[in-house]
Parts: sequence; C-alpha cells; structure tokens
Amino acid sequence: MYQLDITLRRGQSLAARDRGGTSDPYVKFKIGGKEVFRSKIIHKNLNPIWEEKACILVEHLREPLYIKVFDYDFGLQDDFMGSAFLDLTQLELNRPTDVTLTLKDSHYPDHYLGIILLSVILTPKEGEHRDVTILMRKSWKRSSKFQTQSLRLSDVHRKSHLWRGIVSITLIEGRDLKAMDSNGLSDPYVKFRLGHQKYKSKIMPKTLNPQWREQFDFHLYEERGGIIDITAWDKDAGKRDDFIGRCQVDLSALSREQTHKLELQLEEGEGHLVLLVTLTASATVSISDLSVNSLEDQKEREEILRRYSPLRIFHNLKDVGFLQVKVVRAEGLMVADVTGKSDPFCVVELNNDRLLTHTVYKNLNPEWNKIFTFNIKDIHSVLEVTVYDEDRDRSADFLGKVAIPLLSIQNGEQKAYVLKNKQLTGPTKGVIYLEIDVIFNAVKASLRTLIPKEQKYIEEENRLSKQLLLRNFIRMKRCVMVLVNAAYYVNSCFDWDSPPRSLAAFVLFLFVVWNFELYMIPLVLLLLLTWNYFLIISGKDNRQRDTVVEDMLEDEEEEDDKDDKDSEKKGFINKIYAIQEVCISVQNILDEVASFGERIKNTFNWTVPFLSWLAIVALCVFTVILYFIPLRYIVLVWGINKFTKKLRSPYAIDNNELLDFLSRVPSDVQVVQYQELKLDPSHSPCKRKKNNLG
Repeated sequence: MYQLDITLRRGQSLAARDRGGTSDPYVKFKIGGKEVFRSKIIHKNLNPIWEEKACILVEHLREPLYIKVFDYDFGLQDDFMGSAFLDLTQLELNRPTDVTLTLKDSHYPDHYLGIILLSVILTPKEGEHRDVTILMRKSWKRSSKFQTQSLRLSDVHRKSHLWRGIVSITLIEGRDLKAMDSNGLSDPYVKFRLGHQKYKSKIMPKTLNPQWREQFDFHLYEERGGIIDITAWDKDAGKRDDFIGRCQVDLSALSREQTHKLELQLEEGEGHLVLLVTLTASATVSISDLSVNSLEDQKEREEILRRYSPLRIFHNLKDVGFLQVKVVRAEGLMVADVTGKSDPFCVVELNNDRLLTHTVYKNLNPEWNKIFTFNIKDIHSVLEVTVYDEDRDRSADFLGKVAIPLLSIQNGEQKAYVLKNKQLTGPTKGVIYLEIDVIFNAVKASLRTLIPKEQKYIEEENRLSKQLLLRNFIRMKRCVMVLVNAAYYVNSCFDWDSPPRSLAAFVLFLFVVWNFELYMIPLVLLLLLTWNYFLIISGKDNRQRDTVVEDMLEDEEEEDDKDDKDSEKKGFINKIYAIQEVCISVQNILDEVASFGERIKNTFNWTVPFLSWLAIVALCVFTVILYFIPLRYIVLVWGINKFTKKLRSPYAIDNNELLDFLSRVPSDVQVVQYQELKLDPSHSPCKRKKNNLG
C-alpha cells in the first residue's frame, strides 16, 4: 500500500472549447478506471491556477495515474480538453517531485492542447494504519445528471471521523443583479459548490433583487477551511441558462462558532449576494469496525444518554439525537456480472449524510461488519440503505434498497430486511441484516417538527411520466371525492332523504350554532383524533392497505425500466421539449395537492403515532387558550408578532408551522414505500442462530 500526495498546481495554454475563445476547465484523476479526485472549475481561463491537494491510497504502482481535463458546460455534456498519464513506477519514494504533463487527444495526436503542472510525493504505507478519508465521486443512477459525493473506508482502518465541521449557509438576497432577459429582468438562481458538495437555490422569477431566505449545510473536510464557489444564473426555458456572475467565500478567513454576514460583489457580472455563514464544530459522524461500538462502551453510552436527556432541552436544538447503524451482511443478492457473481458495496444515507462500506468482490453473500454513526437533526428522517454492484467501466449497478423511518426502529434488534426495487414498491432479490439504535430527545424532536424540513441536495430530476401523471391525478381525485361525498351527505340532510337522519342533523345544527364558541374547533379535532386512537387500540382499526397506490407504483416501476432502456438509445437533445416543463409542473402540483390531503388523513389515522400525539398536545393547548383568552387578544398578539418579526430578526426564514408539521407526515405513496416486506422464514436471524448451534 502506498500513499500518493498530489498538488494540482496549474494549467498553461489549454485548449479553447467555448465560443468566446476560452474554457471552464476542471481536472479528473483516475486510477484503475476509478475516479479518485475532481478539481474545482476555473471559469473562463486557459491558464488556470488550482493549487488543490489530493491524498490517494495506491495498491499497485503498475497502474498509472490518468489525468483528464474537461471544459464544464452547464446542462450539456462537458467537452474533452486532453489527457495525460503519470507512470508511478518512475517516481522516487519519499521525494517531492515536480511533474509537467503534456495533454494529448488520441483522435487528434498533432494538436497541442497545453500542459498540466503537478507536485507529487509517493510514500510507502506498509505496516502503518492511518485514518485516510478517500473522496470518491460517482453517479449511482445513469438516468440522473447529478453526481454525488460519498466516502469510502478502506479495510485497514478501524475508525474514521469523516468531517471536521459544518458550514451553515443562509442565502438571504440578491441586489441589483444583471438583467439578462429582453424584458429588462432576470429569473435568477444561485449554485454553491464546496469540493464535491453542491446546492442549487430555488428560481425567483422576473426580478433583479430576489429574496431567497434559504438555509442549508455543507460538510467541512479540511482543517483550514476551503473555498465555496458561488455562481448566479438566469433561468431560460428551452435553452441554455445565462451566466450572471460569480464570487467565492474563503472559509479559512472566517472565525468559528460565529455568524458572519457577507455582502459579495459578483465578478464577471453585476450586483451583490448577501449571505450568512456560520462554521461549527463537527457532528458525530463516523465509520468503524464492529469491534469499535460506541453504545457497548459504558462510558460512551452514558455520555450519549446524558447529551439527549430531558434536562438538556435547550442545549443545541439542532442536535436532536444519535443514530448507530450496524451493517452486518447481505444474503442471496442479485447476480450483476457475467461471472455469475457481484461486487457488492453498501450506501447508508440519512438526509444529506452519505457513507459507504468497502466492496466485497465476487460474492452474493457479502459480510461488511461496519458501524456507522450519525447525528439526527430531524427524527422524522428516513434511513436509506442501498446495495450496489461496483463496476469499473461504468456506473454502479443497483441491487436493492430499503427505507426505514427512524421512528419505526426497534433499538438493538438485528433484523433481516427484504431488499426492494428502486421505487420501494416491491421486493427484489436478497436480504440485508442491520442492527439499528436510535437515541433522541423527544422535546427537541417535537420543536424541530415545526421548522422547515431539510432539503435533500442531490435528488433525481423530475421527469415527465405518463404513469406518474395518472397516479397523481387519481390521488388528487380521491381527495376531492372525499369533499364531494361530504357535500352530498350534507345536501341529503337538507333534502330529507332519510327523515330520522335529517331530524338529528337539524337538532345538532341548532344546538351547535346556539352554543358555538371558537375553542370548539380544536376540541372537535381533538375528539376525532382520540376516537380513532381508541378504535385502533380496541382492534377496530378501519385503516386499509392502499392497494390502489401500490398497483400504480408497480406500473410506474415497469415504465421506469422501459424508460431506462429507451434513454440509452435516445440522445440528450431529443428529450428537450418546452411542453415537457409545463407537464412536469402540472404533475408536481397534482402530487403536492394529493399529498396535502393524504397527510391530513394520515395524521388522524395515527399512521405516525409520534406526530398524532404531538397534534393532540397542540390541540389541547389551543383549546385551553381559546377557552380562557378572548379572541381579540389572540389576534392582537398574532398581528404584533407578524408586524415586528422582520424588525426583530431581519434575516429570519419565513415558515408556516402547520405546513412544516404536515411535511413530516407521510403521504400514501410514502407509506407504501416505507412498508416493511414480509421476510422468508429461512432468513430469520433466530433460525440462523439455531442452525449454527446445530
């Protein structure tokens, strides 16, 4: 084992690939067909200066280091600018070496494409176990243009803490941005990049002074900080987006544990961006072997329990709880290679935290025996564990996935989970054995429920799907039909279709109207929740499995497979149609409306007991307040709070507590996706133990 430390210095006289006679170059390093490093993009420069460092573990010196340079093109395929390779067998051990590489293109061997300057040092690592975090960048889904950052732990490491801190960024506003459209305005959005981490803001239509008020976090991997690259763009439907300007934030110049307000001038454009940036100490996120178990160490366990005890309610409200995931093994996985085997590895995701196991080569029953620990920021998050087959020449092949809501986890129990398909609607081949522990502060978790949900940075782009459009339409129709049927029921009372029922409704109407008080509204909702709760515990649960949604999801999965095959045959340009954006918008609106209705229903159905109990507490408080305090005082307090909010906290992010609460309640589609499939008795952990004893 060798450690190769590389400093990517600069490029000189690189090839121009853009119409303006310039390029936006970045560099990839590859060993053995795998990408091990990617540099930042230097915009509009043929003599870029990177000064970026990479630390790479190398097993065999006979495999050269390939250096490839590309021109970044937003929304299009990046242009190749040349490549070179470094023969590692020619390097002298433990000696810094400056290297100059001439870029070549095998299709045009006579063209001069410039040079790349590096500094390298090769060090033998035999017998030495150092914690080295390898940054790898890979696209898990061929249909997605997004590439994600993941972290992989080598077999030689016992435990590794993966990032050194958190960078919390709030994008406040833009001022006097450049007008890019013919109407004298722009539709601006902002893209952030720190290393391989990316974030894209929402689009603000027709304005030069956008108000975003968006908050997100990046992981900080380098002790000295790093540089955040920020670019502003104007959204143009049906064609390439216009570049408005760029700026950078040097994190090494900012003090820690302090919020900094930054007003950044956009270079190569006009206007300013206003940000709030806070650097905080690292959260507890690590990978280790089974021999290093935090919860089995009595002192560590007591420290974790003390950290999330009820007495520490107001200490760091963002730190809600602690999650430990043991990824033990998998059995009976799908065959992905022509050899009749697979090279499986496992990806563990919690919101934007994404960690990987090592790869077990040529095995359908791999044993990983790794422990992952995470900080929980939202107890309503869903743990996703996905198994892939590693492939040298192309993107990793999907083998199976499970999604487990944190609130459904039974602590300390090793369970075998049946792997599901990509849409989480049905089983695929194989099971995975996990042991999960969750420790959290219930009060902190309740308070965090009433603030906006963390946005996942890297998600597959929405695409137009006939089945998805139909599914969302049917879901919304079902919600609307509930209201229509209720209206028909009320109207039948007015028409005296059933005299006894109409008479009872008439008497109830007179009684309620004569005695109505405002506190009765939350009281009725409270009684409805209580009634459903007693129905459930008495065994008279009238909740039915939503087979309609399941059938639609299965149809959609078949269409996804068909689309994946078709997409390999069609070119990128053939898929761009202006009408597609309109259809996708309609598809998403239908999904939002249907999900809103389903979440209200699932709150009263006790689909997530924690949230239903929280609703009961809130309704009790509202009932008491409305009973004892006159309405004018309540409205007065509400109005004063609304009018003075911006004065008290100018950069506060607007939110609606009720909508934030409902965003944590799963829709019917999510209920089906998170449903645990029945396990084949032959895969039972208990039975396995008996067989082993036998």
